[in-house]
Amino acid sequence: MFMTRTIAIVGILLSGFFTITNGARANGPDDAQKLAFFEAKIRPMLISHCYACHSAETKPAGGLRVDDRNGLLTGGNTGPAIVPGDPKSGQLLKRVVSSAGKRRMPSEGDHLTDSQIADLTRWIAEGAVWPQVKASANLGKLKPEIDALKQTHWAWQPLQNPKIPVPTQRNWVRDPVDAFVLAKLEAAKLAPVGDASKSALLRRVTFDLTGLPPTLAELDAFERDTSPAAFEKVVDRLLASPRFGEHWGRHWLDLARFGESTGPSRNIPYPHAWRYRDYIIDAFNRDIPYNRLITEQIAGDLLPASNSDERDRLATATGFLALGVKDVNQRFKVRFVMDNVDEQIDVVTRSILGLTVSCARCHDHKFDPIPQTDYYALAGIFTSTDNCSGVRNKMGGGGLDYYDPAMLVTLKSTLPPVNTKEVEALKLKVAEAKKAWDSIRGTPEGLKPMANGQPTQRPFRLKYEKLQGELLALTDPASRGFAVHGVRDAAVIADTEVRLRGEAEKLGPVVPRGFLTAFAVPETKLPGKDQSGRLELAQWLTNPQNPLTHRVIVNRVWAHLFGQGIVSTVDNFGVTGDRPSHPELLDHLAQRFVSEGHSIKRLIRTLVLTRTYQLSSDATAANRAKDPANRLLWRHAPRRLTAEEFRDTTLAIAESLRRNRPEASPAKNLKMIEMRDNGPEAATIHTQANASIHRSVYLPLLRGVTPQSLEAFDPVDQTLVSGRRDATTVPSQSLFVLNSAFIRKQASSAAQKILSESNRSDQERIAIVYRRVLNREPSADEVKRSLQFLGEFESLARLELASAATAKPEVKPTTPSPAKSMAKSGTSKPAAEVIDPDQVDQTGEEVAVEKIAVNDARHAAWLAWIQALFGTAEFRFVP
Repeated sequence: MFMTRTIAIVGILLSGFFTITNGARANGPDDAQKLAFFEAKIRPMLISHCYACHSAETKPAGGLRVDDRNGLLTGGNTGPAIVPGDPKSGQLLKRVVSSAGKRRMPSEGDHLTDSQIADLTRWIAEGAVWPQVKASANLGKLKPEIDALKQTHWAWQPLQNPKIPVPTQRNWVRDPVDAFVLAKLEAAKLAPVGDASKSALLRRVTFDLTGLPPTLAELDAFERDTSPAAFEKVVDRLLASPRFGEHWGRHWLDLARFGESTGPSRNIPYPHAWRYRDYIIDAFNRDIPYNRLITEQIAGDLLPASNSDERDRLATATGFLALGVKDVNQRFKVRFVMDNVDEQIDVVTRSILGLTVSCARCHDHKFDPIPQTDYYALAGIFTSTDNCSGVRNKMGGGGLDYYDPAMLVTLKSTLPPVNTKEVEALKLKVAEAKKAWDSIRGTPEGLKPMANGQPTQRPFRLKYEKLQGELLALTDPASRGFAVHGVRDAAVIADTEVRLRGEAEKLGPVVPRGFLTAFAVPETKLPGKDQSGRLELAQWLTNPQNPLTHRVIVNRVWAHLFGQGIVSTVDNFGVTGDRPSHPELLDHLAQRFVSEGHSIKRLIRTLVLTRTYQLSSDATAANRAKDPANRLLWRHAPRRLTAEEFRDTTLAIAESLRRNRPEASPAKNLKMIEMRDNGPEAATIHTQANASIHRSVYLPLLRGVTPQSLEAFDPVDQTLVSGRRDATTVPSQSLFVLNSAFIRKQASSAAQKILSESNRSDQERIAIVYRRVLNREPSADEVKRSLQFLGEFESLARLELASAATAKPEVKPTTPSPAKSMAKSGTSKPAAEVIDPDQVDQTGEEVAVEKIAVNDARHAAWLAWIQALFGTAEFRFVP
């Protein structure tokens, strides 16, 4: 098994790929003669001697394709096959003839003659000219009607400084934001509803800023504080809480399509992804200015750092570009590279600019003024960048075949010393195991089946891979935890070609590295020759006069606080997206955001202190008839708790939530080998996620292995930029609350705690639970119905407990009703095990069930009542 060479080799690869190709076009008599020589001598030679093992019609041996010039330039597992102009540097001639002059390739059939080798050498020395696919004469020329959008579509126009309107009800306005909103309402002859109650407002702002409910003490303190600055003090407290970064960092992770594995086809873990997660949480807590935050994530490795810790932090930030989905089972390296470039372009442009630029990979954008040449201007920046995610492509690999330790970013922190003697001894064992494996694999003896049906060679391979893994664990900085998934500049920086129809092998004209031309950004600095251009890209994106970057981020913040963006299509500001409901307000906020230092916390503080944010969520019939979607903001729109908020809230109410940050992630201990969704690695991850009582943002988030406690409530799709999650209402959500052992356990814990307060009456307990769960006082009717439920349930539970006490222990457990399962688990004898959907792994096998300890029938009744509150719509929504 060949390991990919160092970054220098990759640089040579890119040099040939992105510069020599341009010089290899047939433009004059000399080039025409070289092309004729290629067609007469080289192509027939490659077809007859190489295509059988190294072409698109095969599973290319060693990852090498010779039927495509890019395939030769990219090379296989050991580096580029050819370096145009330098026959000695590539692997092709070395593989054809050994250093001893012995013919090596092709491995079967006739070897190349001296004359053929001389022709091959000449072809490479003369630049490896290859026929070019002709590009359309209209390449990069948009249709007139599409091009006209540059002057007419609202999103491309420069940011304006709109005049703040003066509505009739001036006393209603607390901030210029309110003036814009009220002016629209008055023009539509709509009146805003009244203000929210203090309890509803505290629930709303605490969830919106931290993703958790307010505590009883916080609720009591706010209701007692009658000062004009009471709410302002609450907001400042929440913004200063570490919980703020966990909640708002989760919003950014949605945009960053964060995941701890590659995803499709062959799911390879990203064991260091947790470092990027923690970087984001810390960045939001520190309120790093948004323009700096973007720059660090796109070009952190190109920024100056005062010490090694800061250098490591900036390197970690570039995980934004590295942690996307990757098809490591892609057989062709050039396609693997370009697919990853496309994924990087998509995450940058969709998350920051709100544009679907990847639509221009294969052709000019069908709706927006984004020509294909713009796409490849950006692509040149990322083809000049090493995607250091630690993985490589290999069709049908196994073991550590997909792991490329050279393609990780090593941290600057001091590595602990290794035991040199132990390493040397292990190296000898690895060498011996490899020799044994090489000598038997593929031989008749090796393919002979053993008693268990497996080939005789299998133990040799497993032994070699095991020892290799042990050696990596000792010597590889990544295996020892001193690496991150990120990016770095390639050794060779160059522009790239348009790929005709998006096909990686079909090269069109070279496009200079640059940015989108749909809108103007004054004082733009183009990429230079010495760096990839990522730093210039970040500067272009964060330029105060970039009209999209700042509109998009203030709209995203608005959407999280008001339930819907001023532009409802938060990820699409193009022609097919929505138009802003309040365009002047959007530009006012964008300009204000820039002038106030790009502070996310300050923007949030401004918005939640507005009168508009503090409106009630009540709906009047007249307003609903005129503006059913509430686009004019006459009330505050309720929103459903996210999957993470739902889980975290049940833990918080049960006082089980562990609020400290856990160390790393369970994914940290996974090897970079294929992880089957129904395999032992996935089962271990599920077990660890189920056992965790930390906040949901810290759960292991491998693609395809969603934590079972999040599945029911529309967790984020980790493959795409997701500025707005789905919010479905389906029966499985109610069934989850009804049957989940996780929910029952939290309800049981909450019941135990409230019953332990022996000096309280049941009415007082009901009021306390209502305040903890729904953050309000219960009505007299709710208290009455709750007491009735508790009494009837307790009576039923006593009967079932008595029945369970006389049951024969040997009776095979069945799945009783939820009420029976709650009551029976309170007996002093072993409780019946209840298998729930969230306790069955993906192979359908039952896994160990954690019994819910119930003290008595009274405890069972309160458990059932609290669980019922968890299932209410009011609990699942923020008013």
